[in-house]
Amino acid sequence: MIKKIKSINNLAVFQNFNWDDSIRDEGNNVVLFKPINIFYGRNYSGKTTLSRVIRALETGYISDKYENPQFEVSIKDIAADATQNNLTSHGKKIRVFNEDFVKDNLRFIANSEETITPFAIIGGNTTIEAEIQSLKNDLGNNEQGSESGFYLELKNATSIANTALQTFQTENNQLDQQITAKALDRTTGIKYRSEKFGDQNYTKSKLISDIEIVLNVSFQPLTDDEVIQKSNLLNEKANLDIPAIIKPNIDIATINKKAKDLVTKKISNSDKIEQLLKNAIINRWVKEGRQIHKDKLVQCSFCGNDISLERWNELDSHFDEESVKLEIEIDTLITEIKTLIINVDNQLPINKNAFYSKFHSNLDRIISVKQDIVGSLKVELNRIIINLKDRKDDLLNSKSYVAIVDNSKRFGWCWTIFEGYRIKANDYSNSLDTEQNQAKNSLRLREVTDFVTIIQYKTVTTRIQALKNSFDTEKLIKKAIEQKIYHQISQIEDKERLMKDEEKGALKVNEYLNNFFGHDFLTLKALEETNKKIRFEIIRNGKKAHHLSEGECSLIAFCYFMAKLEDVETKSSKPIIWIDDPISSLDSNHIFFVYSLINAEIIEKQEFEQIFISTHNLDFLKYLKRLPSASNNNLAAYFLITREKENSKIRLMPRYLKDYVTEFNFLFHQIHMCSTTDADDENQHNLFYNFGNNTRKFLEAFLYYKYPNSTKQIEKLTKFFGDNRQASTMTDRINNEFSHLEGLFERSMTPIDAPEMKKTAKFILDKIKEKDNEQYEALLLSIGVEIDTE
Repeated sequence: MIKKIKSINNLAVFQNFNWDDSIRDEGNNVVLFKPINIFYGRNYSGKTTLSRVIRALETGYISDKYENPQFEVSIKDIAADATQNNLTSHGKKIRVFNEDFVKDNLRFIANSEETITPFAIIGGNTTIEAEIQSLKNDLGNNEQGSESGFYLELKNATSIANTALQTFQTENNQLDQQITAKALDRTTGIKYRSEKFGDQNYTKSKLISDIEIVLNVSFQPLTDDEVIQKSNLLNEKANLDIPAIIKPNIDIATINKKAKDLVTKKISNSDKIEQLLKNAIINRWVKEGRQIHKDKLVQCSFCGNDISLERWNELDSHFDEESVKLEIEIDTLITEIKTLIINVDNQLPINKNAFYSKFHSNLDRIISVKQDIVGSLKVELNRIIINLKDRKDDLLNSKSYVAIVDNSKRFGWCWTIFEGYRIKANDYSNSLDTEQNQAKNSLRLREVTDFVTIIQYKTVTTRIQALKNSFDTEKLIKKAIEQKIYHQISQIEDKERLMKDEEKGALKVNEYLNNFFGHDFLTLKALEETNKKIRFEIIRNGKKAHHLSEGECSLIAFCYFMAKLEDVETKSSKPIIWIDDPISSLDSNHIFFVYSLINAEIIEKQEFEQIFISTHNLDFLKYLKRLPSASNNNLAAYFLITREKENSKIRLMPRYLKDYVTEFNFLFHQIHMCSTTDADDENQHNLFYNFGNNTRKFLEAFLYYKYPNSTKQIEKLTKFFGDNRQASTMTDRINNEFSHLEGLFERSMTPIDAPEMKKTAKFILDKIKEKDNEQYEALLLSIGVEIDTE
């Protein structure tokens, strides 16, 4: 359904017309077309131009005689307006009757040597008709809200498929939004966290590829500890080369041997004091006392007795050079071992901070092993010291020696491993960028793994695939029904093709001519030419008709159009119909029959989606108001086409013209407007230009019923205006001079005297009010003028 002619520009008398600016009701709301639309406009106001806009939507072209024509037509349920650039994209079935239709299809009317374009309608074979009807019954009705048959199946299948599609799209869109956000969100998206995940050009498609990687059964994501390590690695900067550490060289074996030799060394017992040999404590006490008294005291500090020379010699022999030497050697070795115990902590000094974080865990293990070795070595070395001290305390008696566990070689093993890491760390500086990029890749895949887990990606995609499969199934069902409908329509068209009958098209025209207009002397006949083509010819009294009157041409043309609404291309399609002024040159009887034909064959049968009818004739307008639903404001709309100088406009039909049925009210309104309009307003030129004709026609009707006994118009004018002969003379002049140019051709060369006409209009209205105020007020009310009661 056409909603409105949104705009027209550069198209004959329409310039810069805008529907929304012009077509508004009393509440300032834009009024749209209804199913039934009536246009009234005088000749040359622009009715045919409007019909050409709509016919362009039917034929797909517009006359190239228009220079840069522009128009927009809004159609319900179609997003893009129809314009001069996309005339046929609307997909609507449109049929327009206007003078262009007549020229294209009934060329005979303009030139008797031409023919009339034939058309075929359906009919003639009851068997085939029954088959067609059966096929149509199965096919059903496709009208929205009343679907049946195959169309109802299609409607239900479409609804199910659409629901399945919507459910699938909802789930799929939700997942897509989650993936898009994870990839591209400015706060949490992977793309904008490139310092951790790399790839500043990360996209949704890359995330989908990463998801495929992490879902592979062979993929192993980073552990939490590895995530920490990789994250720390990203903070690394290139380090200086780590210098080598001297390899630990602790000769425990030599120390062990020395200690063993000293502990187990035997001292000669000759010249030894037996008692001291047997008691190491007394021996040590005597030794210390000897050192205190030697060359210092002659008496024993303990007992006070004199120490004889002989006793000194015995002591010197007992504590001889050999035992002194052994004691010195023991002390020396103990000192050496103590120094080694101190120095062993400084062996293999490892500075973990000089290494990249990736090596820290390995270094921690080396340091731990080193500490174990150091602790073990200290224990063993202290054992040696204990053994040495035991011997020192009992120098004269050899001791047994228990060999220690020598872990010093493990220092070398630790150093070798450390050295390997040191070399790797120094080499690692050259590959740090590569390692960090690999770390970012691993961290990104771990992030993707967590994302997949959180949103339950596998479960969701499985559900989405199930929904997609369901939609595909329903779509196939819908497509199968569409194919069934297509096949059914093809069968119907094939059978209808068998029943195409051009002669019945001609008979339908004749039926309208005879039944509605009583013209049985003019007929349309289908003739078959030698090439089997069919042509239509107008016949009068058995012979080809020539010199048709304008009325006959109008009747045949309109009956032809009405019959063509039942051709094989149009019947049952419920087209949008535009009928432009079909009563040209017809008398009042024929005007009524045109109305009857429209009402019986289009309106009552409801064989249309929307209809537009334009006319210049008030009698025809009166009949159109009788159409069913014509008085229903929800189903019918009325419009007035007016022309001011070179421009035409469309507006809502005034109430007096819409609600009243006579031309008399209209003419009164024109005179009233002339009496109140500014005579200098150039936009009202047409009002004053038509004043003569309007006044003459109004006074003829008004004075005829007021003075039915008077014969001459001048006598009626005299009676009407009374003694005011100036007014009657002026009115008679306007009636004769301004409404006719015959005999007064020079009058057409002079300007319109608007003030004179305005003055006359006031005279007429004042006299009506004076003579019959009740009728005057009724006339004012009929044209929507409020009466001043004060």
